[in-house]
Amino acid sequence: MFFGHLPDHLILFPTRTPIDGGSAVRKTIPFDHGQLEVWIARSRLAQSKGNADLHVLRFYGNADRAERWPAAEAEMWKDRAVEIWGVNYPGFGGSTGPARLSKIGPAALAAFDQLRRYAGARPIVPFGTSIGATAALHLAACRPVAGLILQNPPPLREMILRRFGWWNLWLLAGPVALQIPKDLDSIANAKATHAPAVFLLAEKDEIVPPRYHRLVVDAYAGEKRVIALHGAYHNDPIEGTAIAELSSTLDWLLAKATSPSAP
Repeated sequence: MFFGHLPDHLILFPTRTPIDGGSAVRKTIPFDHGQLEVWIARSRLAQSKGNADLHVLRFYGNADRAERWPAAEAEMWKDRAVEIWGVNYPGFGGSTGPARLSKIGPAALAAFDQLRRYAGARPIVPFGTSIGATAALHLAACRPVAGLILQNPPPLREMILRRFGWWNLWLLAGPVALQIPKDLDSIANAKATHAPAVFLLAEKDEIVPPRYHRLVVDAYAGEKRVIALHGAYHNDPIEGTAIAELSSTLDWLLAKATSPSAP
């Protein structure tokens, strides 16, 4: 009883306070006898064309919400015809159900499957930040994605055991680590994924220290490119020279995603 749902309470920070989604459009997807909330925004070129050439399925951090970002992030794609689907995990925002780590993986698959029906043959690139990277990696290990963007990916089990186990002699960390769902095992999912990936890594990440980022990067089986966010902390925005580097790296990723040999 003491350890029941303990990882959920330690890791997840759900909120339901209404947030203005700006120009993003709200959509709901049937999920687990309830609904999954998604916020959708298009880049300027996608708006002018009336459709997108590529879809980005966005998963955010555990204390964040999807309403905040799709409209602003659509501007990041500038002259690319991109549509962003930002997902609220169960228990967050308008997504029903309790906030559970065990629900994140199935929710990611449900969002992808819905987007695939909508997008048809157009490529889909999951983009995950922090715990959202665990969702994106699980998705990429289970579905044919065109590519991945992963920012500050946490290997949850390894972090719990190595970073927090020593001070409690692993009596608390061990049981908590064992309750992390297999769906969210970033190391195993990275080894099983072969889509091209871009890693965005904060140099001074105080939440997921860089040595844990590297465990995921080193395990990743697909072609990858790493962008170091110099001087950045976990929640810092992408700034300075990293913006130009990201733009050129996105050209590489999108070329891979839209090539005839892409899944």
